[in-house]
Amino acid sequence: MAAAQPAPYGVIMTIPPRLRRALVRMRRDLAFVAAGVPLHLVPALLSWWALSLLTDTVTGASPNAPVVLTAPLTLLVIAGYGFTEAQRWRFRAICGVELPRLRFAEGKRQLGYNWLVGPLLGVLEVLLLGLVLVALVAALVLVWVWLVPAQWRGGHPGYTTTGTYLTVLGLLALAAVPPLAAGLVRLEILVGRAVLGVSRSDELARRVEDLTESRAGAVDAADAERRRIERDLHDGAQQRLVSLALNLGLAKATLTDLPPEAQEVIDAAHREAKDAIEELNNLVRGLHPAVLDELGLDAALSGLAARAPLPVRLRVDLPAELPQRTAPAIEAVAYFVVSEALTNVAKHAREATRADVTVTRLAEILRVVIADDGMGGADPSRGSGLKGLAQRVRSVDGTFRMSSPVGGPTMMSVELPCPM
Repeated sequence: MAAAQPAPYGVIMTIPPRLRRALVRMRRDLAFVAAGVPLHLVPALLSWWALSLLTDTVTGASPNAPVVLTAPLTLLVIAGYGFTEAQRWRFRAICGVELPRLRFAEGKRQLGYNWLVGPLLGVLEVLLLGLVLVALVAALVLVWVWLVPAQWRGGHPGYTTTGTYLTVLGLLALAAVPPLAAGLVRLEILVGRAVLGVSRSDELARRVEDLTESRAGAVDAADAERRRIERDLHDGAQQRLVSLALNLGLAKATLTDLPPEAQEVIDAAHREAKDAIEELNNLVRGLHPAVLDELGLDAALSGLAARAPLPVRLRVDLPAELPQRTAPAIEAVAYFVVSEALTNVAKHAREATRADVTVTRLAEILRVVIADDGMGGADPSRGSGLKGLAQRVRSVDGTFRMSSPVGGPTMMSVELPCPM
């Protein structure tokens, strides 16, 4: 059996976790308050200095006051802007509260906080720190008494009672410091966020910018994914089907001594392979035509017009003096708008004999107009095809308009942004 450990000579005092957390919180709050005193009171002292010089200037008490007045006014402007960064550091480093970096144009809020709100908070901070100092002195008054000479204590027999009262009052004041400090810190955080934080309109504007960027990223990612699928189909399944069709064609041409039934099977398989290649070509062009990347929008739309089941008059006006080509995502949207519009004309436009497609680039706008001479009556609110076109155009901040009165003609107009 193991021998019992000897008892320690002293007792190690451990601080309860709740008390430890309270002490850490109070230390943080007091550090936050103490760091705010110079930041809040320096503008107040500068304001007092400027006000006294202004009074001397008006009354003529000092001939040098107008010249010296520029110094505190300059320092006030510098403090109004520069102390904002110091306040951001104080909130972030001590309390973990992040305040946004205000632009120079938002000086009204910065100057208002550092000149008007800050001095009032500075007065509350000084009062709180003064209460802490007085409470500590009062709580330790009996200790201070024992440091004075014994003759003084002998000549003041009632000092013990008075010291006890002061100690009790000091301890009560110290007990009130943590909630007062926490309340002042919460007040400063609320005021700081309200004055130095982002306003509702700015927050909404930044939110709109973030959503616009994320939507643009999603559109680019979707376009890149379509390009990848198109390359995989073109380089993988399509090549395999072409090889299969060639082998079947070779077998059909060379194996002439087979029974008629076998030749019919090979012939049918050959036709099916060619039909599958044609369908896959259409699917690949529907995902993302390779000619759009290689030769541009004009060549891609020319291919669409040539494959259309009705005559299409195409006019593409893309000025050569433009500094750069239209963004790939915008070109893809324009291509699919024309493709879907011509498909709708061929399927749904009654008595349509031709279609006109006009694409023009005007500075930062790419305008696409598709018109046909059918009987009209198309309604964008009905049918998924036109709704999908409108949604795809709006995904890049474009505008979609359609006019299709009964009796015709039908005209679809799309404007796509092309930032320089």
